[in-house]
Amino acid sequence: MMTEQEEQLLLLRRKLDLLLRTGKLLMESAADTNRIVRNMNRVAAYLGLPEDKLHIDVRYTMLIVNLSDEAHSFSKFQKCESHGINMTAISAISKLSWRAIEKDYSLDQYEEELEKIRKQPRNYTPYVVAIGAGFACGGFCKLFGSDWMAFLLASICAFAGFRVRARLLEAGLNVYMSIGVAAFVSTCLAYLSSFTGWSSTPYLPLLACALFIVPGVPLINFVDDMIDNYLLVGITRAANTVMMVGAMAFGIVLAIRLCVMEDVSIDKKFSELSMIPHDPYYVYAIAAAISAMGFSMIFNIQRRLLWVVALGGIIAVCTRNFVNFELGFGPVIGSFMGSFVVSLIGVKAVHWFHVPNHVLSIPSVIPMIPGVLMFRSLLGFIGMHGVVGEVTFAFFNGINSALIILCIALGVAVPNIFARRYIAKDRQKFLQEELQKRKARGKFLEW
Repeated sequence: MMTEQEEQLLLLRRKLDLLLRTGKLLMESAADTNRIVRNMNRVAAYLGLPEDKLHIDVRYTMLIVNLSDEAHSFSKFQKCESHGINMTAISAISKLSWRAIEKDYSLDQYEEELEKIRKQPRNYTPYVVAIGAGFACGGFCKLFGSDWMAFLLASICAFAGFRVRARLLEAGLNVYMSIGVAAFVSTCLAYLSSFTGWSSTPYLPLLACALFIVPGVPLINFVDDMIDNYLLVGITRAANTVMMVGAMAFGIVLAIRLCVMEDVSIDKKFSELSMIPHDPYYVYAIAAAISAMGFSMIFNIQRRLLWVVALGGIIAVCTRNFVNFELGFGPVIGSFMGSFVVSLIGVKAVHWFHVPNHVLSIPSVIPMIPGVLMFRSLLGFIGMHGVVGEVTFAFFNGINSALIILCIALGVAVPNIFARRYIAKDRQKFLQEELQKRKARGKFLEW
């Protein structure tokens, strides 16, 4: 028969285990580090673990918690291996952490709810997600200036590449290799589609067909983490982002070397492609909405929020175009303002729809990715022939595209960080009030 001390030790281990499982689910669902720490601290408060004696260390592949006082010290580790993007799980855990306090959940109830979140099927079937990814890339193609037939061709090529990637991951292939193969397949199919003669812009699907791989969430989380001073996790996310982009570039380059570079006119066509919108604003609005909803499906956002994200995509792209072309501030400032406005609206919208800001803002800003500049830079580097100015041209496009992507990430991160700091005191006060109520009901779980 166990002594009282042994029972308390087992109870403490269970609490630490629940805390770590909560953090693991957040990390593997692509939550930013600040959100992981805030949610874990809230769950720790529910579990009766004193904040001044609790130490949480978050890393990309490992979570560590330590609880110590003057006489004892307990540490527990949790590996994080299956990284993906699941915005529904992030929202559900945030709600669970508050609900557990307000409704006096027992440990069994909390564990049961946590397991429900972990095992909950995704909101969309694999083929529906692939269709969404296809239309997301088709939306990109239309934003780049294509006709609607090229939109359809880009969607089909992206759908095929997305399914290839999913099958390779299911077969256990390395993540980065599967990205490279998917980009290769999509680009080859897009090139073959140019011979159909169905579109007046036959080469534009090449720009958009592989953009479903763009690591928008890791990139924005990287910026978030660096600004919040979680440097180690931020650098790891940045390295992961670079690896994903590198794998995508490798697949595209291989396809270009085997197929596209034989057509010497393609490089000229892309270098002469106009960056000025020539369609009415409503056309770009439709394309942005389609693209944003497609990425929402990839990120597993709730169905009820699809129209919200579509509206966010419209606001982001139209704001960018207005600042860029109407006001003349250029694509870098235009992209920053587009993402900044969406994120600023999202700060208020989180209270309307009861979801984290990133759930609404990240898929809304993805349609602003500068695919034309990225492709020009890539073609410039792989098609060098020793002509004066080639390196300058390639670097100019590459740096511009990198600055635009960085400004998109900053535009999303900055309002959210300032708003989070502004409301942190109110949330902490509310949390303490709820804990006091729980103590008064005699339901507080003491350490």
